[in-house]
Amino acid sequence: MMTLANKITLTRAALSIVMFIFILLPYGWARITATLIFILAASTDWVDGKIARETNTITPFGAIVDPFVDKILVAAALFAFVGIRELDIPIWAVFFILLRELMISTLRVIAALEGKVMAAERWGKFKTVIQMAAVGTIFFVLDLYHVSQWLSGEAKTVCMVAFWTLRKIPYAITAIAAVITWISAISYLKNNWELLKKSWSLPVCKN
Repeated sequence: MMTLANKITLTRAALSIVMFIFILLPYGWARITATLIFILAASTDWVDGKIARETNTITPFGAIVDPFVDKILVAAALFAFVGIRELDIPIWAVFFILLRELMISTLRVIAALEGKVMAAERWGKFKTVIQMAAVGTIFFVLDLYHVSQWLSGEAKTVCMVAFWTLRKIPYAITAIAAVITWISAISYLKNNWELLKKSWSLPVCKN
């Protein structure tokens, strides 16, 4: 029977898809709803880990899928943000974030083939926090824009001024997230270099 922690992890994956769809809808209410879904999904990352530790139900499935689902959540948001004209998201940063995630996910597969579970490192956990914070900040700036469309008079002016003041933050924070993401990649590669060398030097067995 699947553990509660793993069920929560898979729920986060489903929420990522729903969030992605709502971001793509060109309506203020939809994108604010996406913000709430993101907050809920991000909070489950802490919940499933806590439950798994406290109930002693840490599984290989959870160890591999949990960080993978985090990547889905972040990637879904960033990909959707790139297509929103009110934001200025650097597509190069999103590409390098995705490239790093695919690379480290491949490394995890190599470790699994060797019978090992590659645990999350300190830099990897820090990277995830920064990425989540970046997505949350971008949501805040985007929501400012949509809320301003519902206001009038002085309140609308204040909200629009706040939006235009903060409009460059999404670009900067996405770029910073990309840099930290690659610092964590270097750390993973350094600590698992022998495993990587072994994987490309062993001959393939043929029947």
